[in-house]
Amino acid sequence: MNEQTCVNTKDGWMLDRLVTFFKTLPSGESGKEKFSRSDPRLAAAALLFHVMDADGDSGREERKRISQLISDAYGLKGEALQRLLNDGERADQEAVDLYSFTSIIKRNLDEKARIRFIELMWDVVYADGTAHELEDNVVWRVAELIGVSTRDRIAMKQKVAERASQIAQDE
Repeated sequence: MNEQTCVNTKDGWMLDRLVTFFKTLPSGESGKEKFSRSDPRLAAAALLFHVMDADGDSGREERKRISQLISDAYGLKGEALQRLLNDGERADQEAVDLYSFTSIIKRNLDEKARIRFIELMWDVVYADGTAHELEDNVVWRVAELIGVSTRDRIAMKQKVAERASQIAQDE
């Protein structure tokens, strides 16, 4: 699926935004098949898995979207793609806090891109149409750790909630 196709699908706005975000991340270890803990791709994937799982309900469609996104953004296929997905999810599950991921994001993204990342986290939260309080809390903590203001975090939440509401009405 190409980026244009993503834009034209029902929930394509999320995929398009995630693809754009992942393309802005430095590759860390470009060309290598092993993803180190300092690789921004791994940090971003881990945070997306974390917010996806925060409400205890991670849908198959959300996983499929994240997989497609990472594949499109980095040109990863097969074993390399599966390794990043597995490593990102495992890194999230093994993490004792979010700092190891957020510090990598903060080092590699400027302020505008960090705000954009928070918007993308909200996109994942609203993929099922609603924001659970645990998901809201995860986004709040990540925003604090990467230096995104409360005003910007709330603005991104409102923006994504409006998009999600519009998509629900169009169905």
